[in-house]
Amino acid sequence: MDFSVEYLRLDQLRQLQSERLVNLVDYLGERSEFYKRKFNELGIALRDVRSIEDITKLPITYKQDLRDNYPFGLFTVPKNELQRIHCSSGTTGRPTVVGYTKEDVDLFSEVVARSLNAAGAKPGMQLHNAYGYGIFTGGLGLHYGAEKLGMSVLPISGGMTTRQVDLIMDFKPEVICCSPSYALTIADEFASRGISADEISLKYAVLGSEPWTEIIRHHIEEKLGVHATNIYGLSEIIGPGVSMEDFEEKGGSYIWEDHFYPEILDPVTQKPVPFGEEGVLVITTLTKKAMPLLRYWTNDITSLYYDENSKRTMVKMRPILGRADDMLIVRGVNVYPSQIEEAFSHVKGVVPNYYLTPIEKEQMCVALDIDLEIDDDFVKAQQIDINTDDYSIFVGNFGKNIENEIKKRVGITTKVKIHAQDSLPKCEGGKINRILKKK
Repeated sequence: MDFSVEYLRLDQLRQLQSERLVNLVDYLGERSEFYKRKFNELGIALRDVRSIEDITKLPITYKQDLRDNYPFGLFTVPKNELQRIHCSSGTTGRPTVVGYTKEDVDLFSEVVARSLNAAGAKPGMQLHNAYGYGIFTGGLGLHYGAEKLGMSVLPISGGMTTRQVDLIMDFKPEVICCSPSYALTIADEFASRGISADEISLKYAVLGSEPWTEIIRHHIEEKLGVHATNIYGLSEIIGPGVSMEDFEEKGGSYIWEDHFYPEILDPVTQKPVPFGEEGVLVITTLTKKAMPLLRYWTNDITSLYYDENSKRTMVKMRPILGRADDMLIVRGVNVYPSQIEEAFSHVKGVVPNYYLTPIEKEQMCVALDIDLEIDDDFVKAQQIDINTDDYSIFVGNFGKNIENEIKKRVGITTKVKIHAQDSLPKCEGGKINRILKKK
């Protein structure tokens, strides 16, 4: 594959984006009844869009628009031109449906191949694909992209953790992809068998579908002996492969902005924020054919930046703080689960398997209950008998240390309950919800 587009000069990239945006707006003006109505409502003439700087004139598209036009109202090609259809699970209402022409499937494969290359994968390596197959975009998306890169693929999907570990030991793949929480579950299964990181063939872990933090990265890398990197995407845009961390840089993900133009908007005013500030990530699909979207409101909170030490010239996005609708307001303080996780990562002995329960009083969130695991090896190193009062005192103090760390770094009151390692529910494939029902 040719990866030279990742190194375009910014003026060349802006020219390419401008040409593609003008073509996209003309395409939607001809083929999309939905966007024709939007353009008319806003008084937008197609001639008003002449460069990428004009993108702020265009309408924002929301997930509700996909639901309101279920199933095929946003498609711009007839059904007989589709090669593939995916959709969400529909657990919170009508599923959102997305379609792909042959060109779209090729694009999907291309950006995933780019992402895998950035993650350290190379042609000839084997991918252990533990993403779910089916209507979810993850499994097939990574599968086709890996094959495009020249890898072989084991399409095991999620679940059956003992079998996952058996096959990794037998087949010796170099790369694994799954959600971060499921990678922790797989790592724990290796540990329970007494298999150390240097006995595991894996070298690279490509992880996505949920926000995660440095403490989770550290655990996965230490237990599996891998470079763990974040792959980002969402079905409405294309699936995984919208952005990707480089395995030698980490900390931020390149957005493949020759195909996906990013903006950061204020979550309240929906206006652009100054470059580098946090807000909601909004993406325009510059090259999709079956269901292109203008300024799609992802609901993910992040910021954009350039790093002069980066290998590539494309913009980077910082790790997702959380989703705008996952934000908790605890006594007036805006809090995302990832901030809690980052705070307790500073306390030695914490296992990053946790759950948050918001506590409400008079329709106001006043505190958080946190259920959290403590590392068995850390406990053993204290040489404390778990059947004595000394252990209860030790665990109580451990929880207080975490509460103090969260208070210092996040500014909210929490009540931490410590559990033994492996006693809380684990991810068995797919995503995991860290926020439990409010009390």
